[in-house]
Amino acid sequence: MSGNSRSNIQIGLKVNIVQKQDQRSGELTQGIVEKILTNSPNHPHGIKVRLDTGEVGRVKEILS
Repeated sequence: MSGNSRSNIQIGLKVNIVQKQDQRSGELTQGIVEKILTNSPNHPHGIKVRLDTGEVGRVKEILS
């Protein structure tokens, strides 16, 4: 499932995000969504979230 639509993302979901410093390499970070930071319903680069570990990035994949 795509991370470009806010309606697909809920707090507590397991996701892969790309952090700002990893955008060039495309390295993904896995974690649980703590807070959804993007207010708009869609975003072409992915919805920005904060993970339970405090890391912030854009959702690339929804795992569960």
